[in-house]
Amino acid sequence: MRVGFELPPQQRIYGGFFIYSFCMGSLPPRLPDIQRAMGVEEGALGFGLIGAAVGTLISLSLAGPWLERIGYRRSILTLIPLLALFYAIASFATGPLAFFVLLLPVGIAIGGIEIILNLEADRTEHLIGHRIMNRCHAFWSFGFFSAGMVSAGIAQTGLAVQTHLLLMVPLVVLGVALLLGRFEPAPHRTGTSTEQTKGFAWPTMAIMILVIVTLSAMIMEGAGIDWAAIYMRDEFEVTPFLAGFAVALGALTQALTRFFVDPFVERYSPTLVSRVLLSILLVGTLLIFLATSDWMALAGFALCGVGTSAIFPLAMSAAAQRTDRPAATNVASLAQTSFTAFLLGPPLLGYVAEHFGIRWSFGIGIPLIILSLIFADALGKKPIRHEID
Repeated sequence: MRVGFELPPQQRIYGGFFIYSFCMGSLPPRLPDIQRAMGVEEGALGFGLIGAAVGTLISLSLAGPWLERIGYRRSILTLIPLLALFYAIASFATGPLAFFVLLLPVGIAIGGIEIILNLEADRTEHLIGHRIMNRCHAFWSFGFFSAGMVSAGIAQTGLAVQTHLLLMVPLVVLGVALLLGRFEPAPHRTGTSTEQTKGFAWPTMAIMILVIVTLSAMIMEGAGIDWAAIYMRDEFEVTPFLAGFAVALGALTQALTRFFVDPFVERYSPTLVSRVLLSILLVGTLLIFLATSDWMALAGFALCGVGTSAIFPLAMSAAAQRTDRPAATNVASLAQTSFTAFLLGPPLLGYVAEHFGIRWSFGIGIPLIILSLIFADALGKKPIRHEID
């Protein structure tokens, strides 16, 4: 007997992205508390956070065949609750090395979930005949915003991080049961090979160009997740709630933009939309780097949420729709390489913050955004509607 809501295919995928990111969004607003409890500087905290990056890269490289063998339904119903549990366990770390080790299984779970949800989004998109990828990632951002607001409020009460994250586990289990209890994998896309990638999927030149396009958005999104709360605390001595709100605010504006951007992509082109978004990201990053007040910084985080919103989803669609290799191989290749930047880059920014000041953790993104603007043509100059139909 299966439980949960009876939902159309695309809404089940939306629910999967939402509950997955709700798991991920609980920790970042509490990073100032974890740093304080460990008594370490940003560089050491950044080292601990690298554990999740390493685990994710291992999973993205090796998990594909195992997920196929176990089945996407069983895998997703298991991995998301495990992710919540792994985050709770990691919060008990007493030092950076323990944090690194305990975040390894977090990363392994994230990698598996990413493969399943992004492939399912692409296949469902093909099945129903219109774009949903950006809306899928919009629901990821809505989930992150929701968790961020809850975590910011809990942080303000002074509740221990460990207790907070342990309380999230049964909530996530309930969410998975309701939203994904009736989940069934979508059929493979017609006309494409379904052979799974084994090991690391080396990027082709076309995929490497897509990586360059996504690089700035991935790093700035990750920097906001990992360092926004600490930036607000250190630079403006704000309350725990406002520090956590800075993390959630970027996710909210990111979610709203992703939710409404598809008609613009279909009418104009991925290239034009991406260039507008990257320009907004540049303005937001400059505001954070030059901020003289907490409200100026919050405005910067809000604009960065808009700017990072659709770059990676558009690149994932472009990779999945290429015909030079199986869709799963191109998706895995882009995800493996881009997630190196998303998960490994921002923790390494902790060393930048420790030696040059935390503002430079964001300022270093300015030349990367300019580089992404130069290569934005790789996302395609034709409306994506024609590519799907």
